[in-house]
Amino acid sequence: MAVKLFDSELKVMDVLWRRGDTTAKEISNILKDSIGWNMNTTYTVIKKCVAKGAIRRTEPNFLCHALITKEEVRADEAGELMTKLFDGSPDLLFASLLGGKRLTREQIDRLRSWIDRQE
Repeated sequence: MAVKLFDSELKVMDVLWRRGDTTAKEISNILKDSIGWNMNTTYTVIKKCVAKGAIRRTEPNFLCHALITKEEVRADEAGELMTKLFDGSPDLLFASLLGGKRLTREQIDRLRSWIDRQE
């Protein structure tokens, strides 16, 4: 499900991904404490997420439920980045992400395992 989320919407979604179903009031309180948003800002962003199909809102208490997973959003964003900047080439994206950085043995092993599963 390709839903384009802005940074503000990702902040709301991150609360839902970490906590599961959460009321809008709880989301508002969390984001007020963490980034200083007021209730109106949070509710406006939640409504945008509902309109995009990323969140389902139910009563009572304006309970919010994530309709998309973090993994889906990651995959969509990575695919878009790869298409836009790397001509659709995963190896060019990967090389750019590493950019001369040293990987730990554990990171290398995880990458090898992932590559082996792709073959």
